[in-house]
Amino acid sequence: MSGLFQDDRPTESLPPLPPDGPGLFGDSLPAPAATPEPTHAPAYRVLARKYRPTRFDDLIGQEAMVRILRNAFALNRVAHAFMLTGVRGVGKTTTARIIARALNCIGPDGQGGPTADPCGVCPNCVAILADRHPDVVEMDAASRTGVDDVREIIEATRYRPIQARTKVFVIDEVHMLSRNAFNALLKTLEEPPPHVKFVFATTELRKVPITVLSRCQRFDLRRVRVAELHAHFARIAEQEGVTIEAAALDQIARAADGSVRDGLSLLDQAIAQADGAVTDSIIIDMLGLADRRLVFDLFEAAMAGNPRQALHITDRMYERGADLGVVLQDLLELVHTLTRLKSVPALRDSQELPEAERTRGAAVADRLSVPALARAWQMLLKGVGEVEAAPDRRAAAEMVLIRLCHVADLPPPGDLVRRLTAAPPAAPATAREPATTAPGPIRTPSGSGARPTAGGASPALAATDPALAAAFDPATAAPPGPPRFASFRDVIAFVAGQRQAMLHAHLLHSAHLVRFAPPVIELRPQPEAPRDLAPKLATLLTEATGTRWTIALSTAPGEATLAEQGNVADAARRATAADHPLVRAILDAFPGARIDSVHDATADAYGLPANIAPAASTEDADIPDFAPFDAEFSEEMEPDA
Repeated sequence: MSGLFQDDRPTESLPPLPPDGPGLFGDSLPAPAATPEPTHAPAYRVLARKYRPTRFDDLIGQEAMVRILRNAFALNRVAHAFMLTGVRGVGKTTTARIIARALNCIGPDGQGGPTADPCGVCPNCVAILADRHPDVVEMDAASRTGVDDVREIIEATRYRPIQARTKVFVIDEVHMLSRNAFNALLKTLEEPPPHVKFVFATTELRKVPITVLSRCQRFDLRRVRVAELHAHFARIAEQEGVTIEAAALDQIARAADGSVRDGLSLLDQAIAQADGAVTDSIIIDMLGLADRRLVFDLFEAAMAGNPRQALHITDRMYERGADLGVVLQDLLELVHTLTRLKSVPALRDSQELPEAERTRGAAVADRLSVPALARAWQMLLKGVGEVEAAPDRRAAAEMVLIRLCHVADLPPPGDLVRRLTAAPPAAPATAREPATTAPGPIRTPSGSGARPTAGGASPALAATDPALAAAFDPATAAPPGPPRFASFRDVIAFVAGQRQAMLHAHLLHSAHLVRFAPPVIELRPQPEAPRDLAPKLATLLTEATGTRWTIALSTAPGEATLAEQGNVADAARRATAADHPLVRAILDAFPGARIDSVHDATADAYGLPANIAPAASTEDADIPDFAPFDAEFSEEMEPDA
């Protein structure tokens, strides 16, 4: 049996007892080896934090703001409150911290003053960079929205800084503050102590009261361009020792949508996902995007009216994991880019666009018209909403693409209108059958004995059928003659019909008629009218009529512009309608009601009386067009509530 203090374990398994004195021969025993402390790997810092700007020069895409702030520090004209606005991830909070360091930097020797280039090594710079400075207070207004939170800041402004030169209060997402909180801040914001600065950051500037905005110096941080993001991400990838394709950088820069932080987060994710070099296909799979080449192929197939090829491409995209709703959004972006290339040819040499858009996109834009691109934009825009609401996103997206294929070969509405308006006019009426000037109801006088023919038409209408047939038969119709202008208004209307939008607008709003004696027109243009207004109008009229026209410029007052005449006529119609007893009674019965517009069937497109034949008599009409002036308002006429 084991003793009372005896261990049952074998002696070999017991740990040796620590020595409590010198050894057997008086020599000291060797010290026991120190147990190594466990090592911990340093915590990983994401790229968005690791490469966060610490100086004004590190900010990308914000040159205007940096220039103003540098000049303000150089001239000692630093405002007491700043309002930084922009989308997420463009550097609002980063800029606020740089401003705080610039205000409180004391230099390596401790003798420096406010500077636009903080040293980064003095105690204030180091503490602010580490987010532990007692005089730089950051508050998230998204979680602290009440008036009590603002009162704490107001109370803190009464005391001088503990360590720094200036107290800096940074309020992020300031638009989330309540109305009472804004009101409590106004007085302190308008007249703060000399040792206090405010820096506000917001993504929703419209939600900030104007009374607050008027007390701040505002900076709009713009979205960073794709080319700038591409270059910035390339530099960071090089510093990280990562190989990444240029096409992959383009995909990340586009997906970032102008946000540096979003782009760095995507780059971080791509580096972690790749086993070696980061390729374009990795980014496409990671973001669920479609290959840019396939987007071009899909758009060309749709605009060529080839639904079989379009659906085959969508099947390939779907198999590779692309969301067809995102594919439609990619097509929308491509249509927008092609329209810009079509409208501004200089973009083809710009580095703002990726290589694919500048080369293949330019070729596609040359083959399509702006109306065709506009129609594709409208259909895709509507289709994106349909996909979001549909139970089957793939089926909805394919239906949108099929519709786009089937309308690809249809002419745009403008071409249809031109074809219809280019139809030859009706043949001249004979002496026996006078031509009618406008369609209208056909009435048979009672007792006249006129009866419809077997075909259902009256004898008079049957006699006009050959003339109507000739009007739409190009072989028998007479060729159209040159236009005739009875007034300057006819000239302006003709210019509008020729799709000369800018010339028409200037003639309508900026030209005063002095004399109209065809083929001579004398005008007094307003100062904002272009200098080539006269030669443009003369050339257009000469080409249309075959007669040389002269447009003379004068300093005589002349008539009011056609737009001014239309405004006067519209005001007169409104005044006449407002003076009517029935209208006055309605306005009195419904407070707040107003006359929105007065429609005059006899007025032309410019609101002036048209040159038409007198209207037919309305004696046999059932009711008058308008109530007589001696009519009285009746309770029975009041509409139901």
